[in-house]
Amino acid sequence: MAQISDTLQTLSLLEARILGVLIEKEKTTPDAYPLTLHGLCAGCNQKSAREPVISVGESEVQAALEDLRGRVLVIETYGASGRVLRYAQNFARVYGVPAAAVALLAVLMLRGPQTVSELRANSERLYRFDDSSSVEAFLEELAARASGALVTRLPRQAGAREHRWAHILCGAPAAAAEKDAPLPGKDGEHRQLEERVTRLECEVAELRAAVKALAGAPGDSPPPADR
Repeated sequence: MAQISDTLQTLSLLEARILGVLIEKEKTTPDAYPLTLHGLCAGCNQKSAREPVISVGESEVQAALEDLRGRVLVIETYGASGRVLRYAQNFARVYGVPAAAVALLAVLMLRGPQTVSELRANSERLYRFDDSSSVEAFLEELAARASGALVTRLPRQAGAREHRWAHILCGAPAAAAEKDAPLPGKDGEHRQLEERVTRLECEVAELRAAVKALAGAPGDSPPPADR
């Protein structure tokens, strides 16, 4: 158990990205998995389905891989060819979580904080959840783990219908929590109200312009009476 406790130390952003990419590619491109250093670097620098978008070189990825390999989170292999060194992830075994939880954590590592609905949609290629309640149940389990929480629920954003969830494999998401925190007291209420009024005014102006365009009447002149 001492070895596992030492393994579950805080990850760096790049280490979390590497693990997320390996988990993702194992499911989405099984023919190319385990990944070469070049393929892994490309996955880390991918511009779609990534938040934040990063740009790292192979030397940086290699250094992070050495640390992950020392914690048994990544395994080296030469694959079927036996010629090119490749890398596979060992996340589920080290952290002791089921496949559904691995999928959710991978999507959080790759795309940043998301709502339950977003997580269900973005996890579709890695694990198919029956409904949103099952996603939330796994998140609650990850947040209440006796051996240490792996996710946290962020404060609801102003005007948002759902809370967002974030992984805490890299430590507490302080910046995200501050951004999502509700504004305190009456000043916060006033600012929220002003923002809502501004949005409504813009929507009303757009609707008026659309009605005028459909009616074909310039300005505010009423349409001619029927004869």
